[in-house]
Amino acid sequence: MHLVQLFANTYIYHAKPYQSNLRGQHCMCGIVAIFGYNENTGVVRERAIKMAAMIRHRGPDWSGVYADRHAVLAHERLSIVDVEHGAQPLIDKRTGNVLAVNGEIYNHRELRKRLKRRHEWQTKSDCEVILYLYDEYGPGFIGMLSGIFAFALYDKRSGGYLIARDHIGIEPLYIGWDNAGALYVASEMKAIVGRCRKLKEFPPGTYYDSKEKGFVRWYDEKWMHSLPRKKASLRKLRSSFEAAVRRQLMTDVPYGVLVSGGLDSSLVAAVAAEYRKRRIETNGREEAWWPRLHSFSIGLTGAPDTKCAKKVARHIGTVHHEITFTVQEGMDAIRDVIYHLETFDTTTIRAATPMYLMARKIKSMGIKMVLSGEGSDEVFGGYLYFHMAPNPEEFHRETVTKLSLLSKYDCLRANKATAAWGLETRVPFLDKEFLSYAMSIDPADKMCNGRMEKHMLRKAFDGLLPDEILWRQKEQFSDGVGYGWIDALKGFAEQRISDSVMKRAGDRFPVQTPTSKEQYYYRTVFDEFFKGRAAALTVPVGPSVACSTPAAIKWSKEFQKSNDPSGRVVKGVHKHGWG
Repeated sequence: MHLVQLFANTYIYHAKPYQSNLRGQHCMCGIVAIFGYNENTGVVRERAIKMAAMIRHRGPDWSGVYADRHAVLAHERLSIVDVEHGAQPLIDKRTGNVLAVNGEIYNHRELRKRLKRRHEWQTKSDCEVILYLYDEYGPGFIGMLSGIFAFALYDKRSGGYLIARDHIGIEPLYIGWDNAGALYVASEMKAIVGRCRKLKEFPPGTYYDSKEKGFVRWYDEKWMHSLPRKKASLRKLRSSFEAAVRRQLMTDVPYGVLVSGGLDSSLVAAVAAEYRKRRIETNGREEAWWPRLHSFSIGLTGAPDTKCAKKVARHIGTVHHEITFTVQEGMDAIRDVIYHLETFDTTTIRAATPMYLMARKIKSMGIKMVLSGEGSDEVFGGYLYFHMAPNPEEFHRETVTKLSLLSKYDCLRANKATAAWGLETRVPFLDKEFLSYAMSIDPADKMCNGRMEKHMLRKAFDGLLPDEILWRQKEQFSDGVGYGWIDALKGFAEQRISDSVMKRAGDRFPVQTPTSKEQYYYRTVFDEFFKGRAAALTVPVGPSVACSTPAAIKWSKEFQKSNDPSGRVVKGVHKHGWG
């Protein structure tokens, strides 16, 4: 299995002598990096600043640059933790090593205790510990990290560098090479696509060490290769997830929760609500800075999710904000969505557009971080087509495959649709420690076998939510915001793309050829922004029914006749939303 993607806005460049003395902190941000340049340092530095400006939406709070004769790192900051202390890149005063990070290290306090030497701490950042772990442990420290991250670390003493990405690819990252062989890294493809003859998504769960000159997998769990046999414990499952949510509440700024009214986001919100009154950063010794928890939902007028989201908000006691959008507003945003997401995948764009609109409203209210429910369906087999899984082996194989692709789909959507407005999204269901337990459970216990999908997860949280929410049938986000949204997108594409044009799709797009008229339209927009074969190859293309992979389409003869990623394709699974 291969996981793929890159970090936020960091750039690293091989260059020649210049240096700015910047102190740093942590944040959700954007980074750019280039190594191996044989140009004047000032020229490369100016180029890095221009590239970083293209992803400044990810980090509108501050900018920072480091440059010397070997490397240039540029950083755009969205301040979430240690808001008061300047910007990145971070510099180790003893070694001179330089770090630019996008992400959150949830176990940074525990990691400080594993350091053997005295270090001159400059910030309260959760990411500064990375500098000193590298100094003492080398690349082996990456497996110690619990969090979401993409970073570039420049080793000033050796002139080398280390680039790494989190276990699933929750934070985006791209890597490329120009005609002269220089190496570029950036949080978003748009920053480097015009410079690189070759580029790709930085593989999740890996690092790139200049000493080894290749990708090394640091995240390699047993469940990725063999069938788990651990019997499920509902108590352990619940406590593991509660711990994941608690870890991810680490913040010094106002935060909120996304509530669609479905099971996954409602569980995240309900658990977060239980911790809202005390500061996680002080182990509950202090009152929270932001004691009122705000929740957000979006949909067309009369959307399936709207009524349920209100019930969840009332039950858990949040200040709820219901955002309504029109089909026209969604259609008007499509081009911007494709530009920010850097994809032409149909399901991703369908779901990302309402999320993109909602993120703008959320940021306008002063919220800088939200928690969301992505990842649950991949871990527990929650998509409706999992009812057709023929055996535990194939059920588990499909969950592993779906997790390996998240960086190209749901993680990409959740991160980039909100980062477009300087808003960070965290996903507790993909917490590394929670995955370690949840993916080690025997898949036979997860299978539907005539029961409601994610039956185990629902049982584990019995009583936390109203039964009508806890046992609500799976509704894909792009469906749940209102069925009229998808129908409008299909109709628009039908009008714009004729049958004769679609028949010649392979002539115009010989690489990653669109498989539907809707995707054909998205591809035409994508190619305006991201030209070239390499950019197109970062987007997977293939048949999908109700979000299934091509392998799972074989589970159903009906699936083999269709090519619609909407969950509405799966008919007759439930008569109603109860298990």
